[in-house]
Amino acid sequence: FKKIDKKEIEKLKKRFSKKEKKEVKKMNYVTYEDFAKLDLRVAEVLEVEKVENADKLYKLKIKIGEEERQLVAGMAPYYSEEEMKGKKIIVIANLEPRKIRGIESQGMLLAAETKEGKVKLLTTDGDIETGAKIR
Repeated sequence: FKKIDKKEIEKLKKRFSKKEKKEVKKMNYVTYEDFAKLDLRVAEVLEVEKVENADKLYKLKIKIGEEERQLVAGMAPYYSEEEMKGKKIIVIANLEPRKIRGIESQGMLLAAETKEGKVKLLTTDGDIETGAKIR
């Protein structure tokens, strides 16, 4: 057997006992003033329909207080139309309108992604009226 010096042992340890180091992502902080600009509201999904020639998109009719709006959201892979209808969701009410596939979207719903890649709508806990402001 050949004798191995300490430096070589350390090299081999590093090479063969590499443990995955979790990379810590640097947080992109926003100021309180930036956050305060968002108008987050409770909305109810009134109607849901598939967007033609778009596998992932739904066109939603929502109610925020007394106002009805239209949203376009990529929720089709995660929820059926029946599952979405009637849900109380959280939306960004003051997002500038934008056309998606030729349909105007007047806000954005909020959702979260699990480690497994599933997407879940952010909903309310208990019964709360539409239009309620998120604080």
